[in-house]
Amino acid sequence: MPHEEPTRGIPVERTAPLTREPSGWDSSTWDPATPEATVRDSAAWNPPPTGPYAPPQTHRPRVSRAPAVVLVALLAGLGGGLAGGYAVEQLSRSSGQPVVTEAFPVAASGSDGAPVARIARMTLPSVVFISVEGGDGDGVGSGFVIRPDGYLVTNNHVIAAGADGGDITVEFTDGDSAPAEVVGTDPSYDLAVLKVDRAGLPVLQFGDSETLQVGVPVVAVGAPLGLDNTVTSGIVSALDRPVVAGDVATTTYINAIQTDAAINPGNSGGPLLDLSGRVVGVNSAIAQLPGGGSLGPAGSIGLGFAIPAAQAQRTTDQLIETGTSEHPVMGIHVDVEYSGEGARVLPEATGDVEPVIPGGPAEAAGVQPGDVILKIDDEPIEDSSKLIVQLRSHRVGDTVQVLLRSSDGTERTVSITLQGSSE
Repeated sequence: MPHEEPTRGIPVERTAPLTREPSGWDSSTWDPATPEATVRDSAAWNPPPTGPYAPPQTHRPRVSRAPAVVLVALLAGLGGGLAGGYAVEQLSRSSGQPVVTEAFPVAASGSDGAPVARIARMTLPSVVFISVEGGDGDGVGSGFVIRPDGYLVTNNHVIAAGADGGDITVEFTDGDSAPAEVVGTDPSYDLAVLKVDRAGLPVLQFGDSETLQVGVPVVAVGAPLGLDNTVTSGIVSALDRPVVAGDVATTTYINAIQTDAAINPGNSGGPLLDLSGRVVGVNSAIAQLPGGGSLGPAGSIGLGFAIPAAQAQRTTDQLIETGTSEHPVMGIHVDVEYSGEGARVLPEATGDVEPVIPGGPAEAAGVQPGDVILKIDDEPIEDSSKLIVQLRSHRVGDTVQVLLRSSDGTERTVSITLQGSSE
């Protein structure tokens, strides 16, 4: 049976599409007694008569009826193998434990806001509003143009309901709209590429997320709460934050950029930009304290998480070129019942599951059943989820240095060249 580890960090929820009820308003966005968190669309809000949380009015309210997103522990227990599928334990919702749902903004960069105004003028024409109607529900989100001939990037969870026979519509800042088709998706990285029949579209360029520093200003653009053409700003508040979100069927692993720029439901898939207007991340998840609904509507508390541009660019290029993408793997299966330090390779085979995949890179490097992985390139590995997040931040073909501890307690370092897997 999978082992459920204690939560060691802030749990995360994808910046899910908005949901709308037939009538009324429910301020609760996270109920510890239920496995789902529901967020209401701004068009459906009927706020209390007093309080500071009344939503802004808009002439074009957005409606969404997408299914709510299941919370998942940030560093939860992991099942499956690093060469194939993985299973993650659902978040244990103990009282007082912070929970992630979707993020909010912080102060504009620059004393007069001029850099943000310039970025808004530069980038808004390239950011789109996405609405989805499908058999699995409806939803809205954001996206942005990456190629002038109609290729767009968004989150997989934004368009998942319409990926199989549903309707996906893209609306541009000038008010024009167009149907979109799905070019390819990668649920594990929470990325998707869409294509519209348009040419000459203004493009956003990917920036260098690998040289980002904590404290640098960033700007988020998208459609929070269905309010398209919204710009918020803040800073990079942390880097290499391991984030595991979604459910067992579509678990996402992100070595995330953390930001205090405001991100809310509907910001999903929109760009996180540096002050040159280049994309350094794709907004995907936020944090929220449990029980926050009793204090007001769900929203950002200054902890948002974005997929780094380096990962987004690699994956979207693969999706455009082949329709699929590869994940870097070591070629091992992890022991989900292990609760000690690091991530342990299965001590012995279970059924058809081998601890070390025959012919894989781990076997070539001399990894043995029962070995415990303590570090990847000097990055400590606390548990199996951190191991996957760390591996997924690399490219297929990268060589990593792996610190192992054998069953007899001795430690050694081996070099492993990561192999590609589409699973």
